[in-house]
Amino acid sequence: MEFFERHEGGEKAILVHLELRQYSQDEDLSEFQLLATSAGAQILGVVTGSRQKPDAKLYAGSGKAQEIADLVKATGADLVLFNHALSPAQERNLERVLECRVLDRTGLILDIFAQRARTFEGNLQVELAQLKHLSSRLIRGWTHLERQGGGIGLRGPGETQLETDRRLLKNRVVMLTEKLEKVRQTRQQGRAARQKASIPTISLVGYTNAGKSTLFNRLTESDVYVADQLFATLDPTLRRVDIESIGTVVLADTVGFIRHLPHQLVKAFRATLEETLEADLLLHVVDTVSADRDIQIAAVNEVLAEIGNKTPVLMVYNKIDCLETHEPRLVFNDEGVPAEVWLSARDGMGIAELKTALAQLLVGDIRTYHLQLQPHYAKLRAQLFALNAVKEEVMQEDGCITLTVRLSEDELTSVLRRVNLQAQDVGVHLTAKNSIDW
Repeated sequence: MEFFERHEGGEKAILVHLELRQYSQDEDLSEFQLLATSAGAQILGVVTGSRQKPDAKLYAGSGKAQEIADLVKATGADLVLFNHALSPAQERNLERVLECRVLDRTGLILDIFAQRARTFEGNLQVELAQLKHLSSRLIRGWTHLERQGGGIGLRGPGETQLETDRRLLKNRVVMLTEKLEKVRQTRQQGRAARQKASIPTISLVGYTNAGKSTLFNRLTESDVYVADQLFATLDPTLRRVDIESIGTVVLADTVGFIRHLPHQLVKAFRATLEETLEADLLLHVVDTVSADRDIQIAAVNEVLAEIGNKTPVLMVYNKIDCLETHEPRLVFNDEGVPAEVWLSARDGMGIAELKTALAQLLVGDIRTYHLQLQPHYAKLRAQLFALNAVKEEVMQEDGCITLTVRLSEDELTSVLRRVNLQAQDVGVHLTAKNSIDW
């Protein structure tokens, strides 16, 4: 029987990047180097090359594999990272030849996710993705797990080590899935409460390292971790923030996307990504100065399509401070609806334009209303203050209150409906044309 033990690995890494002529889309080498650095790897060398298609046994072919093996011995590397998706058999065969740990692109991303996860939910999501990735390696990879224990008292029928590990792994996956389903239900209840209170939700999406967390901190005046590295933000963060002309909104910072994001990650992070699906508006943050800007936009759109997103999207082109001409601007589409905002989250340029776009997209045409409230309309008054819509309040001699508010007609109608009042009850007549009659 053949026995094979995996190498321990380490931080000293050799990177392997091959261009496959059979495929039109190749992974980006510079992005892969940033991934490795973000994982904490010390890059000792990079091996490049080209093939028509992957080798079934060693992916890179026997000649290239020997070249990598020579470099591993010369540099003392203890880890080889492939910028490709390897099969379990290819990983095993490569480790035999290279005599060190081999990790593919998916395994590297999973390792970064494991380092970044801080919350209970994040750890559950990462572990689930890792176990699903490991399951194929367990079944098809490590032949030593097929052994039965030998020696006195250990012979005879019973589970092999592999069968035991398969069963335990399956049980763990089921348990994690159940826990994440409870998390999903909790999030759903939170969203339902916000919807009942008519609090809009804005979700930040975009390619990793596009500046989502920096923009989040700028809008919320918080201190979410920000770093110039991939997947600096993994755990979803929600904050309430008051924006002039809009009132209270919930802003959600989510995990960044990347090209060819492993499918098991998308499935594992379903609960987090549902924040995106249930938002009232998506801010698609783009790294304006990236050479692969269009490719990154397409990658984000691909993931959004995969999770079935139908939420309106506002494009936010960030990092304009790195451009020669860095004037902030708001771009409208042919229908007069905000479509793009060009800004710098780090310097604060364009934030006013962003808030203008948010106001128009979330609440529509904002107008000023003067409401006459009876003394027993306290609930209506409280809700208008909660929306940050009250600009002036005047107490009348008869105990009534005159409120000057700024909000959209739809929002005013919604607030009145929640307290079982009509527009005429507060001295306002609303028309289909969004005008006011006194």
